[in-house]
Amino acid sequence: MKHLLKKRFVIPVIAAALFFTTSAFQNDFFEIAKQIEIFTTLFKELNMNYVDETNPGDLMDTAIKSMLADLDPYTNFMNEQDVEAARINNTGDYTGIGAKVKTLKDKLVILEPYKDYPADKAGLKAGDEIIKVGNTAISNYKDNAGDLLKGSPDSSVEVTYKRQGKTQTASIKRAEVAIKAVPHFSLINKETGYIVLSQFSDKAYAETNYALRDLKAQGAQKIVLDLRGNPGGLLNEAIKIVNLFVPKGQLVVTTKSKVKKYNRIYVTQNDPIDTKIPLVILIDGSSASASEIVSGALQDLDRAVVVGSRSFGKGLVQRPKQLTYGTQVKITISRYYTPSGRCIQSLDYWNRNEKGEAVRIKQENYNAFKTKNGRPVFDGGGVFPDEVIGAPKNSTITNAIINSDLIFDFATQYYYTHNIENINNLVLNDKDFLAFKSFLKTNNFSFETDTEKALKKAFDVSKKEDLNDNIERDYKLLIQNLNQSKLIVIDENKNFLLKLLTEDIVKRYVYREGLYDYYKIHNPEIKKATEILSNLSKYESYLK
Repeated sequence: MKHLLKKRFVIPVIAAALFFTTSAFQNDFFEIAKQIEIFTTLFKELNMNYVDETNPGDLMDTAIKSMLADLDPYTNFMNEQDVEAARINNTGDYTGIGAKVKTLKDKLVILEPYKDYPADKAGLKAGDEIIKVGNTAISNYKDNAGDLLKGSPDSSVEVTYKRQGKTQTASIKRAEVAIKAVPHFSLINKETGYIVLSQFSDKAYAETNYALRDLKAQGAQKIVLDLRGNPGGLLNEAIKIVNLFVPKGQLVVTTKSKVKKYNRIYVTQNDPIDTKIPLVILIDGSSASASEIVSGALQDLDRAVVVGSRSFGKGLVQRPKQLTYGTQVKITISRYYTPSGRCIQSLDYWNRNEKGEAVRIKQENYNAFKTKNGRPVFDGGGVFPDEVIGAPKNSTITNAIINSDLIFDFATQYYYTHNIENINNLVLNDKDFLAFKSFLKTNNFSFETDTEKALKKAFDVSKKEDLNDNIERDYKLLIQNLNQSKLIVIDENKNFLLKLLTEDIVKRYVYREGLYDYYKIHNPEIKKATEILSNLSKYESYLK
């Protein structure tokens, strides 16, 4: 009887304890279950009763994307094709024609054939427009047309493409494609090594390690690590690359989350290769995530001088979660912080403006931190270089030009109208810039600024209020002045635009590999890096 009473007493106590310790979780789970039930009921009723035929898959896709759009651009649902694309991005390996391709509504545009891979061997060039793969017209293909170029190794695919208005065909034998994380390393001069790290795939550390050792064996006593255009990738690869230059046990990055298990402190695990070799890191506005961990950590530790323009400013960490039917969701789980304690996230996705747009953190709201040697560094706006060079004067107008593909199209036209024997002698001049501006005009480049949108909205309101007769002339004059201002802004960004044009043109003649050799001769950031490294006292002055 005593034993029975004891059980009757103990069990309620345990149940009560479990209830009180998990009540917060129960509230969350109840709310989640409630909302799922509401949505499931709505989804069923909608598909069963809507007046026209519905596509449940399309509706669900829209619902998921609309929900995630309110969070941040890195929290994404990934279908099976997206999962495979993510795998390729992390490994750099796939089977296909060996070219970077852009998918448009009615064609596939070759952006860059990889040297000595199938597309290159078949004679395809940047700017070629694939309109048919086998018997399938791209304009009629509803799914991702780029998948038509993939297949098993040694299988052949025939493509029909347009080049400079002429239709041609080519048979391409697919092959395994391995995209290098380090596409180039070499000596700039007898003492200075140059390493290009283009992505943080699972090969990044191994290839950077090999490049560093090889350059030191060739006599390199100083290193330039180029992270420009590197969008990031695997966090662990970034930590191991920092470890090449700093001792074992050094803090590199901390992640903080509302979920305790995601709060992590990452320190270097291995013995370094060289903790003393002078190091310059190159970054730009497209250096993001893992690139910012490497550059930010080495800057905080006063282990490298950072040269270039402000980095992108992505201080958010994502982790993929497996779902059903081969799908995944990639969720932002935490923010990362460099050794000084700063988070370099530049856009605030949780306090948006009246248009629902993420706002850039204002400079007056930046917080100051100290490097190992006491130098001031700041959060909130990406990694700011120790030596600023190469930034556009107006990123809004330059981004509009880049997104229009007109730099790419101009480079295509230039390639077919200029015979260049030694590409390393190429230097675009004022005449070329005038030709580019004429090209923009011919191709009807237009860009509506926020100022124009606001004026147009105000003018439309004035029409409703019958006030437009009095202000129409002033409105037209303002628009005319704005268009003139945009032309001036293009001129102000001349050097930056010529740099982008030059890079695209050089790749047409000597591939990406040749572009890096061109950089070593002409690139202002590399020249500045070499100049800093050539004078040890100047190099050390940046770090004090």
